[in-house]
Amino acid sequence: MQTFGKFATNFDHEYLIKHYIYINEKDEQREDIKISISEFENLLKKKRKTVAGTIFLYNPTIAPLGYNTNSQLQSQGFEFDDNYCELAFNDMINLFSKSIRDGYRGKLIEIKYLFNYNKANIEPTPILEEFDADLDKYRSAQLTRYDKNLNYHDYLTLSYNGKFVFFASGHKFDRHHKEIIAYARNISQQTQKLGKEIAFMHDNNYDADECMQLSYYLAPLAAGKMREIRANSFAQAFRTNPPTIQKIG
Repeated sequence: MQTFGKFATNFDHEYLIKHYIYINEKDEQREDIKISISEFENLLKKKRKTVAGTIFLYNPTIAPLGYNTNSQLQSQGFEFDDNYCELAFNDMINLFSKSIRDGYRGKLIEIKYLFNYNKANIEPTPILEEFDADLDKYRSAQLTRYDKNLNYHDYLTLSYNGKFVFFASGHKFDRHHKEIIAYARNISQQTQKLGKEIAFMHDNNYDADECMQLSYYLAPLAAGKMREIRANSFAQAFRTNPPTIQKIG
């Protein structure tokens, strides 16, 4: 697997505004056939044929090859030039590379995020309070703390390529963050209107229909005893193309 993305910055905030994974074809020795940036961009020109679907996550923490997530990319000398670059693997991409294989080779999967702000461990922090305040005035002319276009989605204009959307954007929203809850639910409900196959992981708290209504989607990564269970469930979902809904427990 390879992963490619495009970064942007505004007022010292850094965003991952485009993100794709590529599931490599295999050569005769069963080794991955790597592609270049230009080959990746050629695949993007034919997105209707080359993008299998979309995975929706919470927010990114990832860096280009040769950089790290320990400090801002700008401080490491990264140039925000509006070009795609190949990205280093993080824990999420490592899981994807082990789980998404046959049935997807030679295809791209787009990765979307509820929030494009490229920063680790934003839950729970004051950053979410700022996101909630931003979303409260998203459709007004008021200025927001984080860039409206770079950090957030206008759910009314969301579009997807490929057959499916796999939601893995989380299930624990602070009840005080009413605007974040409404934002996540609007994205979920609007996506259902677009005719894509929708898949996700859930547990016994809600049935599948309730999960789609509430935007209750388990993330693939977990700690403790749930770590292996979630990872295995995610891999099971992607044994088919399109992926399937998985119930845990």
